[in-house]
Amino acid sequence: MINIMGTSKLRILLSLFLSLASSGSPLKYAKPKLSDYGYFKGRMADHNPVAGVIPYNVSAQLFSDYALKSRFIVLPQGQQLDYQKDGTFDFPQESVLIKTFYYPADFRSPAQNTRLMETRLLIYTPEGWMGFPYVWNTAQTEAHLEIAGERLDVSFIDPLGQTINFEYSVPNFNQCKGCHVNQNRMIPIGLKVRLLNHDFDYGDGTMNQLKKWSALGMVKGLPEIVALPHTPDYDNPHDGSAAERARAWIDINCAYCHRLGAPGETSGLFLNIEETDPTRLGVHKPPVAAGRGAGNLNYTIVPGSPEASIMIYRIESTDPGIMMPELGRKLVHKEGVELVRKWIRNMEK
Repeated sequence: MINIMGTSKLRILLSLFLSLASSGSPLKYAKPKLSDYGYFKGRMADHNPVAGVIPYNVSAQLFSDYALKSRFIVLPQGQQLDYQKDGTFDFPQESVLIKTFYYPADFRSPAQNTRLMETRLLIYTPEGWMGFPYVWNTAQTEAHLEIAGERLDVSFIDPLGQTINFEYSVPNFNQCKGCHVNQNRMIPIGLKVRLLNHDFDYGDGTMNQLKKWSALGMVKGLPEIVALPHTPDYDNPHDGSAAERARAWIDINCAYCHRLGAPGETSGLFLNIEETDPTRLGVHKPPVAAGRGAGNLNYTIVPGSPEASIMIYRIESTDPGIMMPELGRKLVHKEGVELVRKWIRNMEK
């Protein structure tokens, strides 16, 4: 009997083989194992970075089925990030962004008994940015390159003591482009000044990340920190208003697609945090080619009525033909949905 899962993965591998063959094999920029890069010292799973591998985080995080994440940035020796007026950075070639996804067995004790799922490398090659997924072995001693992605069973206890079981999906090589593409090229998503402009605990002291990067000589052209914007941590009720935190959630979870130059541009829905036009944000805006994703509802956002808003209908769905975002999750982010629901409910009618 032919194994269906095996057949599915074989199709993915064949598709990837043809894609990679036609593009001159981008795999020449990747190494077979995560340890081959030498980013961490000691026990790999502890993620103790060597010199030049700098930890960071972002204030508003993309929801990834409640996975926790560790992030690092690596710049080629002697090179710097170049601050851009739009709040992004121009990266030197050979820059690397590292992101590891992991789960604690019990979210009530998040630092204990953790399981590393995958580590994604976003590498700035001579051919542009490329994403490579590495899947951790059961022993948690190594992560191996899996260009076809992987599916892994996950079980954890949530903060309320309930057991959650689901199938976690590691994206394949081509799926990385689904979120990171803009103007037909791959770009980083989270490396924006407004998402980095907050304090970070470096172990030997806490410091604003942008100040730290400046002190390390990692960035040039950066204005005074007080003049730079900050995106709220949507999980922190003390960091901005409820409306600001809802916009932060929508920005990081939806705007990588719903912005100029990205696939969602054709919908006429622009959800980046800088957008101020109510119609472009979805207020009383009819759907465009949403199919059953509209749920027989008339507008993306109906002020005062989250239950009548297509946005809520889609972000609280797990149906692949309805759900938004389309990639990167199997579960509903209940807290995020409630935050957006409250924002819509409090809008002036």
